[in-house]
Amino acid sequence: MERTHETSQLDEDLVVSWVRLTGILKNGRLTDGLIYNEAVVMLAAYRRYKQDGEGLVSFKEIVSETRMLKSHVHRTIDSLVKKQLLERVTGADKRTSFVRPVKENLDAFLTVHRSSLALAEKARSIIGDEDAAAFIRLTNKICQSDLLRK
Repeated sequence: MERTHETSQLDEDLVVSWVRLTGILKNGRLTDGLIYNEAVVMLAAYRRYKQDGEGLVSFKEIVSETRMLKSHVHRTIDSLVKKQLLERVTGADKRTSFVRPVKENLDAFLTVHRSSLALAEKARSIIGDEDAAAFIRLTNKICQSDLLRK
């Protein structure tokens, strides 16, 4: 695509919008009660838990899904284990490590998650269902691309 003044301005506007949105997401409004990285890791485990009732997710899957640095994932898991929100599980071959939500303490995460859902509902009420679906589709398209991979 040829860069014109219009496309350059569109790129600038996209960066500004992206930064503003990530600021909203990371400053605690979405993850009230948990550090942002903790909420992201818990969401990965909770999504798996909703699928299979167990929630067993590998360290490798968390790194892939969250795009967090391995060191950040390790620290985040350590923090969530200390908070008794996650527990570590060793794989059958002893080389793979997994975590899963501590079922008895899942309500602590669900309180935070309900706040996130309320924020999502407000955003959807502002932009409408059609634009919300488009946002999801476009975000997934970007995340599935190699745009953000190093």
